Amino acid sequence: MTSTVEHLKRRALGKGLESLLPRVDAVAADEPAKAGRDGIPREIPVEAIDRNPFQTRTRFEETALAELAASIAATGVVQPILVRPLSDGRFQLIVGERRLLASKKAGKPTIPAILRQVSDEQAMEITIVENLQRTDLNPMEQARAFDRLSREFRLTQEQMAQRTGKDRASVANFLRLLRLPVEIQTKVEGGELSFGHARALLSLDDPESILKAAKKVVALSMSVRQTESYVQGIVNPEKRKAVEKVKEPLDPNVREARDLLQRALGLKVTIEDHKGKGRVIIEYSSLSDFDELLEAIESVRRA
Repeated sequence: MTSTVEHLKRRALGKGLESLLPRVDAVAADEPAKAGRDGIPREIPVEAIDRNPFQTRTRFEETALAELAASIAATGVVQPILVRPLSDGRFQLIVGERRLLASKKAGKPTIPAILRQVSDEQAMEITIVENLQRTDLNPMEQARAFDRLSREFRLTQEQMAQRTGKDRASVANFLRLLRLPVEIQTKVEGGELSFGHARALLSLDDPESILKAAKKVVALSMSVRQTESYVQGIVNPEKRKAVEKVKEPLDPNVREARDLLQRALGLKVTIEDHKGKGRVIIEYSSLSDFDELLEAIESVRRA
C-alpha cells in the first residue's frame, strides 16, 4: 500500500514536466532531430552542445560536481540529458546541465541525449519547471524561477504549484523574497541568511530597516527564532518593553555563574533561571567553536 502511494506521489511530482515534453515532434529541420523522434538516447559530442540560455540556476557546488564527474568517469552517465537540435547542426541543452558539466570535467567526448523538437517558449518552461522540482536550488533561484513563470507564461500561483509539486503558500513565500533589497538577496543566495531569516525580515516595512536588521542578525549569528523575536521587537516596540518589564531580574549569583562560563568557554552563555530551575544555553557560530566546546567539556570530565 505504501509503495503504491509513493509511486503516485512521484507521478504527481513529475506531471508538470512530462506534460511539457511533446511526444509528436514538429517537422525536423535536420537529420539529427529525425533520429531522436523515437525517444531513444543517442551519443552526442559534448562540444556540440550549447548551454541552456533559459537556465535559472546560477550556482553549482564544486565538490558535488567533482563527485558526479568521478562517478561518470567510472560508470558513465546513467540518465540521458535532454537537448533540442539547432539549425546549424549543433544542439541546445534543455535539461541536465550538471551532467553535461560533469561529463566535460570527466573528459568524456560524448554524452547520451534525447532529442526534442520544441520552441523557445517550451524549452524555457521545461527548464524552469524541471529546476523547481529539484531540491538544491537556493531560495533566490527558486524565487526568480517562479517570477519568470508568472511574468513570461502568465501562470497563477496555483498553476505554478501544480506544475512543480509545491503548495501555493510556498510559491507565494518564495515570490515575496523578491521584495528584499538586492544586498539581502545576495546574502540569502550566498547562504549567509536562510529562507527563514529572510521571511522574518520581510515583516519590516522599509529597505533601510531590513538592511539594518540583517546586519545585526548576521553579526550575532542569530537563529531564525531569535531573528523573529528581534524583528517583532522592532515592529512592536511597546510590546517588547512590556515583556522586558515582566521579566524577573537576573539573580547576582546566576549572573556571576554566566560570566564565569563565558570567560572559560569564550562563547555567549545564557542562563534562564526560575526559582532554582532553568537551563543553560551555550551559543556557537562555527564548527571550530563547537569542537572547542566539546574539548573543554571533555577536559573537565577527565579532571
